[in-house]
Amino acid sequence: MSVEITTGPPEVRVPASTEATDTVATAEAVLGKRTGAPVRLADAEDLGGSDRSVVLRVRIAESPFELPRTVVVKHYGECPPEARSDPFAHEAASCQLTTALPPEARVSPELIAHDVNERLLVLEDLGRGSTLADVLFAEDPRAAERALLAWARALGRLHSTTAGCAADFDALMRRLGAKSWTDPVSDDIVTSVGELPELLSQILGVDTPPELVERLTAASEQLGSSRYQSFSPSDICPENSLVTGSSGVRFLDFEWGCVRDVAMDAAYLQYPFPSSWCSYALPENLAQSMLATWRSEIAEVWPELDSDEVLLPRLFNAQLLWVWVSTWWFLPRTGETDRPIDLHQPSPRRSTALVDRWRHLRSDAQDAQLTDVAEFADTVIDALVERFGAGALHLQPYPAFRTE
Repeated sequence: MSVEITTGPPEVRVPASTEATDTVATAEAVLGKRTGAPVRLADAEDLGGSDRSVVLRVRIAESPFELPRTVVVKHYGECPPEARSDPFAHEAASCQLTTALPPEARVSPELIAHDVNERLLVLEDLGRGSTLADVLFAEDPRAAERALLAWARALGRLHSTTAGCAADFDALMRRLGAKSWTDPVSDDIVTSVGELPELLSQILGVDTPPELVERLTAASEQLGSSRYQSFSPSDICPENSLVTGSSGVRFLDFEWGCVRDVAMDAAYLQYPFPSSWCSYALPENLAQSMLATWRSEIAEVWPELDSDEVLLPRLFNAQLLWVWVSTWWFLPRTGETDRPIDLHQPSPRRSTALVDRWRHLRSDAQDAQLTDVAEFADTVIDALVERFGAGALHLQPYPAFRTE
């Protein structure tokens, strides 16, 4: 789900496709309509979009009004009629919502212009800084720790400044003509509750107790409306988080931005990036520091979440749902091999990532005295190791935290 919009290799990648040429021309028209005068763009640089969009950095070569020196243009193709949600609508509504925040509270690119009919966004260019992924795959553990704490702080700030924004976000999505404005991941979670038990039985020979399905169904209620809802970029993985020197971490890529319970995002602090296709281990003490940092940012809005009795059960439900749906995503089906999670970059094998997540869940269930969940997690771990080998027990930390 990740799309990088502001980073790339130092060399400029000049787009040669007609899609890029059309995007530049459309962006000139959209900016001209906004300013009321012709705007000329130049030096288009391909930032690596996806099959859904073309993403370019362009220079403002000519404008009668003051505009940033460079901007990022994101041009979406048509949304297939059968699609359950429209990524353009999610991103446009998300950027409108976050741009309305005071500049000192903003942890996302500013939306400069957009056009619904052209399905185009013109965004603030946050520069060529490192993403959180760049820092985690480097060799400086102190820099990585600082970046992760800044990431947790930015997430907490985003949650606190957008608390209670569900009605505003819904209105923005409706204005954009969206068919749905719920969390796209929640559909997968609900589906996985019904489908994963059969997969576990077929692939691992593990039977799911009815009591666990009931617990999952109850935990899924957290996906609905609650007093702890806030805006979420949804895909807050390392490659979508830009580490800046002056304003901390800024989040990118809101194609699945939504409003959801903050515990679903807070689980990222305990189970590193559960929706990411490339996930390694973090030092245990660092996860606790990240959670404490996040809590310090949201305490003024939800002081009760500073109480373990209130937060930890909600956090455990979120963790349970993430482990469950990521198992549904990653578990190799019959005939598939246990390939790396992400074939395009260094990545653990799917079974290794799953074993690590189930081990974390087992430990948290034991701490919460949820014996049934802990015992089931133990059964899944044993089955994964039996099926994929003892190597699945060893998930390496991110390179920045490796001592060898």
